[in-house]
Amino acid sequence: MGDIKDFHCTYDNSAGIMEAVMKETGLAFPDVYLQCDKMAALSKALKAHDNAVFCELPFCHTVEAEAMGGVIHYGNERTGPRAGAYICTSMEQVLELPDIEFTKGRIHQVLLACRKLREQGEQVVLKVSGPFTILNVLLDARFVFKTIRRDPKCAKQVFDKLGVEILRFMEEAKKYGVQLISYADASAGVNILGPKMAAQIVELFTYDFLKKAERIADGEMLVLLCPKTTFALLGTGKAELVDTALPCPMEYGEACVQSVGKIKFAGQTCINNIHYMLETGMIKEVKLL
Repeated sequence: MGDIKDFHCTYDNSAGIMEAVMKETGLAFPDVYLQCDKMAALSKALKAHDNAVFCELPFCHTVEAEAMGGVIHYGNERTGPRAGAYICTSMEQVLELPDIEFTKGRIHQVLLACRKLREQGEQVVLKVSGPFTILNVLLDARFVFKTIRRDPKCAKQVFDKLGVEILRFMEEAKKYGVQLISYADASAGVNILGPKMAAQIVELFTYDFLKKAERIADGEMLVLLCPKTTFALLGTGKAELVDTALPCPMEYGEACVQSVGKIKFAGQTCINNIHYMLETGMIKEVKLL
């Protein structure tokens, strides 16, 4: 087993907040976080601003946690949504939280916005969050790390519960026409967890979770992995990179769109690095072993 490399993400497109674009569209906060038509309109405007080939939703990483009961302050064009008061004081309490209801609340509006954009002929990347990102909204990170160290059985139960909810979100997204899923859990990077715990999380959660996500992709969906996740899989011997031919050299964003139905996982660079040129005419599939 090799070392887990870190990925230093410095890419910054406008898939979150862009004050200038907001002024151009006349849209307002918090409407763009709460109403599907406003979400769709802003997503299209951001796509045009970035000269991208797809729209992206949602505009933050708090949607899943909120749908499980988390408290969110929506902010504005400068700050964006962020966690309010924690609703749990232990990992055991996370196990008691309700399953996500996809037919109500903000998460439902996100799905409706995805459908609206697809009906308008747009490709949509739905950004889903990993367990550490979700937990950061629900309880103090100290309790998360303490439980992983002292009670790995409980930690696995929590990760399994969150994994089920994330997979359900992905399955639901397929019903709304989504073909591209971006999976990221930046809080679980080796730079934060350290090499030992990062490897432990791959064994405890990531690999099995992605094997299940692989079945959801089943020729209709492409899962775009954050390179931090890719490197964790490579470093623990759970995946390899395999070159897959494209019609011609093209930018990474276009290559991802072109690869839907042909590969199940990509993740050689950040999805925000959409204009990265694949000069060789190859995209690297992240192939689980």
